[in-house]
Amino acid sequence: MEKEQVRPLAPATDHQHSNSNDEEAVLKKTTHRRKYIKWCGCLVAVIIVVVVVVVTLIFTVFKIKEPEIKMNGVMVGNLGFINGAIPGPGTNMSLTVDISVKNPNYSSFRYKNTTTSLYYHGAVIGEVRGPPGHSKARRTTRMNVTLNIDVGNLLKDPNLQNDLGTGSLTMSSYTIVGGRIKILTIIKRRVTVRMNCTIKVNIYSRAIEDQKCKKKVKL
Repeated sequence: MEKEQVRPLAPATDHQHSNSNDEEAVLKKTTHRRKYIKWCGCLVAVIIVVVVVVVTLIFTVFKIKEPEIKMNGVMVGNLGFINGAIPGPGTNMSLTVDISVKNPNYSSFRYKNTTTSLYYHGAVIGEVRGPPGHSKARRTTRMNVTLNIDVGNLLKDPNLQNDLGTGSLTMSSYTIVGGRIKILTIIKRRVTVRMNCTIKVNIYSRAIEDQKCKKKVKL
């Protein structure tokens, strides 16, 4: 009976070398994976920080605030009244309105033509349009607009004679300013400011006796 041939075993050193290579490959792969996870974690953390900072700035420093429009005063020109008499047709009558636009934002506020209308007992007796412009960041811009009164419409009102007897005229004005605020070239908001004022004018001294204003802002 022939003896079975026995296959020689691989040297122990070859097994150890193979196992060592496998362990090094696994170790390298694990190290690479850990570095990848670490870098991804750092990137996500940076993105989160940037987003938080931007959102915080948008809702604090760069939060769009309402522009403030204010009627500082009214300079009365020729009212055409002599000793309380009713003026005749063609009489020149005017009011110069001093208006300021305050921009509390960290970006300029650009506005279109401003419109101011003057009313007497609900009827329009004058209207004027101011030029477009812009109010710089955290600055106040002032403008003067001269409004010529339509004497014809004024004379049509039956209350005029009684008001002249009191020595004063109570009128109301309506001013509208529309524009746009742009922050960081990304945030753009249209803004419309409306202001209603009630003005009481002394017809003899041509001075403002009383003035009350209310404003409404639409962002």
